[in-house]
Amino acid sequence: MSLLSAPVEVVPMGRLQLSDLPRLMKRHPQVVMGGGFLVLLSILALAAPLYAGDPVNMDPFKRLQPPSSEMWFGSDNLGRDVLARTIFGARVSLMVGLLSAMSAALCGLLIGLFAGYNRGFDNVMMRVMDGLMSIPTILLAIALISLTGPGIGILIVAIAIPETPAVARLVRSVVLSVRERPYVEAALCGGARLPKVLWRHILPSTIPPLMVQGAIVCASAILTEAGLSFLGVGVPPEIPSWGNMIASSRLYLAISPMTIFAPGICLAVTVLAVNLLGDGLRDLFDPRGKRRR
Repeated sequence: MSLLSAPVEVVPMGRLQLSDLPRLMKRHPQVVMGGGFLVLLSILALAAPLYAGDPVNMDPFKRLQPPSSEMWFGSDNLGRDVLARTIFGARVSLMVGLLSAMSAALCGLLIGLFAGYNRGFDNVMMRVMDGLMSIPTILLAIALISLTGPGIGILIVAIAIPETPAVARLVRSVVLSVRERPYVEAALCGGARLPKVLWRHILPSTIPPLMVQGAIVCASAILTEAGLSFLGVGVPPEIPSWGNMIASSRLYLAISPMTIFAPGICLAVTVLAVNLLGDGLRDLFDPRGKRRR
C-alpha cells in the first residue's frame, strides 16, 4: 500500500463537527476497528505494571509450562510469564512504530516543503532521497547498530532514515500541485513572505496525505523492529519484544506453541490494525468522495 503510485489531488476539507462522528464511523469502519484496537492495546501496554506480572522474572522450576490459571499463556524456556512478556512487548512495538513514523513524517515534511518550492534544493535533495531509497532498511539498521550497539533509540533512527524519502516525495508532490493554486499566487502577489505562505496556505494541504503515509510507515516500522529483534540486532535481549520472544522460542514450538503464537498473533493483528487505520484515513480524506469498490 503506497501513496506514491497515484497522482495527488488535494481538496480543502471543512472542519469536522462532533455531530459528524457517527456518520463518519458508519462510512469508515476501518478507522473505528483499527483505531479502536490500537487505543485498547496502548492502554493495556501503558497499564501493564498494574496488572501484568514481571516479564523478566525467571523460574527454572516453571520452564515451558502449559497455560494455567497462574500463567494464562504458559511460560517460556526460562520460566518467564509469556502473557506478561507479550503485553510488555507491545510497548516496544508501539513506541518504535509511532516514534519512527513521527520522525520520518517530520523530516520528510520539512524536506518536501522546501524541495517543492526551491528548484535548486529540489534537484540536490531528491537525488539524496533516491540514494536513501536504494538502501534496504534492515541492512542500514544492522550497520548502524553494529557501530553503536543495540538500543531503542538507534533502532528508531535506523528505521526512520530509509522511510523519510517516501514521505518527502509525497509532500513534494502536494506542494508542486498546491503552489499553482490561485489563492497561493494571490498571497505571494499580495506581499506575503514565503514562510508565511508555506505555513498558512500549503502546509494544511499536506496533513491528510501525511497522516495516511504515517500509518504506512508505522506498520512497516513495527514489522522491521520485529525482524531485527528476531535476528538479535534489535532491542537488547533483556527488554521484552515480540521479535526476540519468537526468536528465543522457535526451538520449543512443538513443546510449547503458545510461546510463539502469542507474540506472533499480536504482531500480525497490530500491523493489520495499523493498515486498516491507514486505509480508513485514505478513504476519509479521498477528495473524490466514496471510492468505488
